[in-house]
Amino acid sequence: MKMSPEEYRKTYKKASPASPSAKTLPRAFLAGGAICALGQAFIELYTSNGISEKNAAALTSCTLITIGVLLTAFRIFEKLAKWAGAGTLVPITGFANAIASPAIEFRDEGRVLGTCVKMFTIAGPVLTFGITASVIYGIIYWALM
Repeated sequence: MKMSPEEYRKTYKKASPASPSAKTLPRAFLAGGAICALGQAFIELYTSNGISEKNAAALTSCTLITIGVLLTAFRIFEKLAKWAGAGTLVPITGFANAIASPAIEFRDEGRVLGTCVKMFTIAGPVLTFGITASVIYGIIYWALM
């Protein structure tokens, strides 16, 4: 079945549910802002205890990832994400959830075939692309400097 671009657009519009942007945008903004404010609070806490800013940033990332995984494990992240949408999925907590969710869901299949394999189904492409892109950017930067 061959469709023209206009026919496809009409079919797509009819099949796609309308997004209540007036409701979801403020929620995403509030949730994302709260996560960022929490991250900044951790940086302030760590630096006030004598940790360098660089190490405080790394500790903050680890802390937010741990919180994201714990919220996923206790099935709280899913409820929060349904309410806040991209506000929870875009920050580092969303990546933690994306890795932890399949691992938790498939743990009954065993440690290797369930947890590990499913965990890297999502993370594998992201990590591969991120590492590859950083190497390419590094080579370009090195060549230009």
